Amino acid sequence: MDDHQDQHGQRKIRLDKLARLKELGVNPYPYSFQPTHRAAALLEQGDSLVESGEKVSAAGRLMALRDMGKAAFAHIKDNHQRLQIYLRKDAVGDGAFEVFGLCDLGDYVGLTGTMMRTKTGELTLRVEQLELLAKAIRPLPVPKVEVRDGEQVVHNEVRDVEFRYRQRYADLALNDEVAKVFLGRSRILGVVRDYLAGQGYLEVETPILQGIYGGAAASPFTTHHKALNIPLYLRIATELYLKRLVVGGFDRVFEIGKDFRNEGIDRLHNPEFTMVEFYQAYADYNVMMEHFEAIYEQCALEVHGGTAFTFQGTALDVKRPWRRITMTDALRELGQVDFPALSDEEVRSLLQTHHIEPAGGYNRGLAMAALFEALCEEKLVQPTFILDFPKETTPLCKQHREHPELVERFEPYMAGWELGNAYSELNDPQVQKALLQEQAALRQSGDQEAHPYDADFIRAMEYGMPPMGGVGLGIDRMVMLLLDQPSIRDVLLFPTMRPEAGLEE
Repeated sequence: MDDHQDQHGQRKIRLDKLARLKELGVNPYPYSFQPTHRAAALLEQGDSLVESGEKVSAAGRLMALRDMGKAAFAHIKDNHQRLQIYLRKDAVGDGAFEVFGLCDLGDYVGLTGTMMRTKTGELTLRVEQLELLAKAIRPLPVPKVEVRDGEQVVHNEVRDVEFRYRQRYADLALNDEVAKVFLGRSRILGVVRDYLAGQGYLEVETPILQGIYGGAAASPFTTHHKALNIPLYLRIATELYLKRLVVGGFDRVFEIGKDFRNEGIDRLHNPEFTMVEFYQAYADYNVMMEHFEAIYEQCALEVHGGTAFTFQGTALDVKRPWRRITMTDALRELGQVDFPALSDEEVRSLLQTHHIEPAGGYNRGLAMAALFEALCEEKLVQPTFILDFPKETTPLCKQHREHPELVERFEPYMAGWELGNAYSELNDPQVQKALLQEQAALRQSGDQEAHPYDADFIRAMEYGMPPMGGVGLGIDRMVMLLLDQPSIRDVLLFPTMRPEAGLEE
């Protein structure tokens, strides 16, 4: 019998039980239940509750069941915490015991009773009253959990990633380790938010639907607004709206939110992803480096209790200060390329040797960045800031104060990945206008990732924009690193997937 037939048969059995429950006058989907305690609190306060004999109520999903005839042991899971329960027919009554006999793994139940310890010393809820809260008519592929020497050992754990990503609700219900990842993600986001608020930043919300997208070199998702009869784009970055707010007098602003880019999918990229961008008036990229490394350090302390941790077998340490090295020096040290000494012909030859074709044809600055990406990125294992990019890499960054062919930009790296992006932000409206006009010309010539011209942003700058530093920090990659997850899909609750073929209605 294949899995589909087996699932269909089990579902039929559950539907028959559902019909029987209704015949008994049981509402299998009541409106509410009021627990007095969560499972974790019952275990934490267990001994005092055993001693006092206090009546308590708890609710959760049935995850294990051992039928002993006129009695039964079972486990419920409440907020990813397991609690053992014990029922006797003579304690709950014939009717409630029959209802329990019609329950299956995956059902939600509400229980009232007193706490006790079993002969093996396990804290257990001795049930006196039982209420079915939700009948599950589709069986979960529940793994077998054995407690061995005080540790949970999981047998037949659901490991099929296609199943796990598509049915995250089932994945979370079954796999406590997966739930821990997303609880950890929430803690990390809380640290980021608290750090920025503690530094005087104001949290804001800017438009997701935008008439002109900008702030990155990326392809947008497009839609159409019927009432206004205009095209709109899902934002690719929050940068330009946050800078408008600095013009408006909010000296320090940040936003944690989704960005969307109509690009490829791999272990580091998903079409929608979470970024935090923050901008600080009167600062430059040196100040923003200090914020960046401080955020990583505090997040590591939150989830690990220290700055050192392991990612996929590699030991990492985010303790401040991180190494700082220019792109030119990184190419020289890691790629054995002395870029300033090369002629254009030698640069072209290197590009051919490494099968690199910069978009838009040959450009010396873009060629330098492409060579760095090909020859150096994967060698940047410990936390490192790469500084001072060619000016051709961005139209939104201030020219380097000592090297006019460069801009004051940094990208942080770890485990061979780029973790974010930051500038000493350009605040000269005339220079910005000229650079965006150049980008618009590139778009007209076919470069669809060139930055569109944004006349309103230029108007905002003309009112006066203070010098500032800005940062974009990728939340998903930070969570991957700190929680040792190999793919971005492992840290997104619902990653983007192809439509599922053959899904029954």
